[in-house]
Amino acid sequence: MSIITLLTDFGTHDYFVSAMKGVILSINSQARIVDITHDIPPQDIEAAAFNLLACYKDFPAGTIHVAVVDPGVGSSRRAIVVQCANQLFVGPDNGLFSWICEREGKHKARHVTNEAFLREHVSTTFHGRDVFAPIAAHLSSGTSLDELGPLVLDIVSLDALGPRVTNDAVEARIIHIDRFGNCITNLTANHFRGELGAGASLNVNQQRVTGFREFFSQTKPRSDEKLFMILGSAGFIEIAAQNASAASILNVRRGDRVALAGAAKSTVRG
Repeated sequence: MSIITLLTDFGTHDYFVSAMKGVILSINSQARIVDITHDIPPQDIEAAAFNLLACYKDFPAGTIHVAVVDPGVGSSRRAIVVQCANQLFVGPDNGLFSWICEREGKHKARHVTNEAFLREHVSTTFHGRDVFAPIAAHLSSGTSLDELGPLVLDIVSLDALGPRVTNDAVEARIIHIDRFGNCITNLTANHFRGELGAGASLNVNQQRVTGFREFFSQTKPRSDEKLFMILGSAGFIEIAAQNASAASILNVRRGDRVALAGAAKSTVRG
């Protein structure tokens, strides 16, 4: 009874997610389907990549992840299956899985060319149902990877996950803003020297963040402190504001630059 997760930008107002589940269950009625989220903003590949990156380690070995945020549906972009971290990732070759591959280091990818594992009639607008759902279902039923198609060495990659580190600077960026307005950077504890947060500051959009908290409601050391750093549950340093949106206070968007100063570990590379 393999676990198959679904992550899409389809929302829940339409039939799309249910159709994918129906296809999976028609092929393998014993499959266990878990919804990660279907609220990814439309066509937002980086948001999908981050959400999958943040939770794939929470699933057991053998899990099959289906991620469908696919602006190139119907085009010549490849359908791929990536084997990484003892799990499988099924979806379009548009960078969705590149941050996981970058973090793990080792992976194998296959271009799915064997049409026997697709639906008989493949729509040009709904590969989630007609391509990726059946591939995942067949894998969960015991289909081997080498039956799907050839190995590929050049899967599409998003911009590198890690920050740019030099001898005298760490240039990071905001990689995600969650629904609370917390700004998740691509910094981790490994980019800090000594005690986490001690003597460090983050400079973003001409504002400087110096405070560090272990949890959101921790007593603030200064009465005028609005923003602070915190180590988030996904393992990244976040900029947060208690009971407020840090993104609104800073007037930032995903992709905006963040400079770490004061306690950067210069020997770290990414």
